[in-house]
Amino acid sequence: MNYKMIRFLLSRVLQITGILMMLPLIVAIIYKEYGCARMFFLLIMACLAVGSIGAHFKPKNVAIYAREGFVSTALTWILISMIGGLPFVLSGVTDSYVDAVFETISGFTTTGSTILTSVEMYYSVQFWRTFTHWVGGMGVLVFILAIMPMGGGYSMHLMRAESPGPSVGKIVPRVRDTAKILYLIYIGITVTQIILLMITGLNPYQAMTTTFATVGTGGFGITNSGANDFSTASQIVITIFMIMCGINFNVYYYLITLRPKEAIKSDEVKLYLALMFGSASLIAFMIYRNGVTTTPFESFHHSLFTVASVMTTTGFATLDFNQWPQLCKTLLACLMLLGACAGSTGGGFKLSRFVILIRALKNELIYIVHPKSVKKVYMDGHPIDSTVVKSVSAYLSMYVVIFIISILLISFDEFDYETNFTAVAATLNNIGPGLGMVGPTGNFSAYSDLSKIVLMFDMLAGRLELLPMLILLSPRTWAKR
Repeated sequence: MNYKMIRFLLSRVLQITGILMMLPLIVAIIYKEYGCARMFFLLIMACLAVGSIGAHFKPKNVAIYAREGFVSTALTWILISMIGGLPFVLSGVTDSYVDAVFETISGFTTTGSTILTSVEMYYSVQFWRTFTHWVGGMGVLVFILAIMPMGGGYSMHLMRAESPGPSVGKIVPRVRDTAKILYLIYIGITVTQIILLMITGLNPYQAMTTTFATVGTGGFGITNSGANDFSTASQIVITIFMIMCGINFNVYYYLITLRPKEAIKSDEVKLYLALMFGSASLIAFMIYRNGVTTTPFESFHHSLFTVASVMTTTGFATLDFNQWPQLCKTLLACLMLLGACAGSTGGGFKLSRFVILIRALKNELIYIVHPKSVKKVYMDGHPIDSTVVKSVSAYLSMYVVIFIISILLISFDEFDYETNFTAVAATLNNIGPGLGMVGPTGNFSAYSDLSKIVLMFDMLAGRLELLPMLILLSPRTWAKR
């Protein structure tokens, strides 16, 4: 294990954390929140000082392997979450450090689950809360790789460990170039949504914080009533950008490089859009028939907003879908598990994995009937290597095991099954709200500290595609070889 290189990276992370906190410091000064300004200033100085000391001595040996890459990724997310939780405690938003770290992990992992009974707080702390979504949306380490060269093969292992799905990084062979392109697209989408939200009536602060939560597919609101406070026009803008950010960012690369044929080949995106609009249409019909809404337009507007929010794992809500017909809630729960596309800012199991598993199952059934047949799994018209199919199957196995163990552990709190099941589904898939006590009008504050720690692990594991967190906890990782 190259401990010196891990120390070097974590020191860089501390420096970046200090730099990121300069934005809420500026917000604190603008809104004359001088106590918060002092708090952020001291945190910035501490992060920069400690980080600079650690990063000053760069190791001579920078050639590391996948093990260090996975460990570094897991430790990075834990470290930035532990530091990022301090403003919530120091500002008095919460007295519990566990709750503060829960809120921050939920922010950086773009989950959107909350322990807060009220989200109306100091502007600067609220800005930091939503800004964590934007930072974590594309990935903390992808951001670092985009602005800082690492060398020694380090970038490749970090990108692999943090990639939100199996297809990120295919476009450009040089990892740092890939990270730059991803962030340029990400920034372009962010700026566009901020402008459109301001046109539809939001002030600059509202537009920025709402955009951070949308493009990061996190869903932290800035008012207790969430997106329901916004105009229909603003809600439509949010819906469009939630859908956009659930699409594989490779598609946008193909479009901006004038290769539309490559973009429309994506089997995953086709399934994503078909499920999105098909589910929204069915739910719109159900809630209109049951009198939840009064007009067909209102029905489709709220159903598409909700489906986009759930499927992209954003977590915004305009209506309390916990009160909708059972079929609608069941369908939403299924969409929670499936999630968005690989290579997007959305969470969930990822539709690409679902497609691969279904096609592999189909081939297995054919093989049982015709043992001499040879079938390959295809995606976007190209055959997939058998190792990819095996890794997807292994991922499903790990996912199910973590899901079951998590439900068992949080069941000690004696809450109903619907609440516990969807609490794990919401955190492991980085969705935000679940059903029951953790529905869109509820929160996770009633859970014990032990359960919150379990759910924090689930949020990190879900965002990092399971392996980094499991490798971090494995005794074999730390064994001498």
